[in-house]
Amino acid sequence: MFSKRLKQLRKARNFTIQEVADTIGVAKSTYSGYESGFRQPTLDAVQIIAKKLNTTADYLLGLTEYPDVIEPSNNAKELLNLEQLHWDGIPLEREDLLLVKSILEHVIQTRAGKDGNKK
Repeated sequence: MFSKRLKQLRKARNFTIQEVADTIGVAKSTYSGYESGFRQPTLDAVQIIAKKLNTTADYLLGLTEYPDVIEPSNNAKELLNLEQLHWDGIPLEREDLLLVKSILEHVIQTRAGKDGNKK
């Protein structure tokens, strides 16, 4: 899986084998070995490759299906729109998320009402 994703992303990002090899400081043949599955990079090299290809090491290693780097958001509303949320490993269903959203909306409305009364 690693070698396939590595090659696929390199091509999608329009990098040559030599460009990625130069970035991690290995010979072109060594990097080609990573893409063919003949060789395995060090963990440090995986991190550098992931940055170069604008992805995550988790994606390259097959731990996630999302190739794009997602910047974390502090906005609870955005977070609750993400799929595959869980609470300590227990998946949250769509209905669960709708309930949490309605509770948070109530909290915000109540807070806005209190702030309006103080003015």
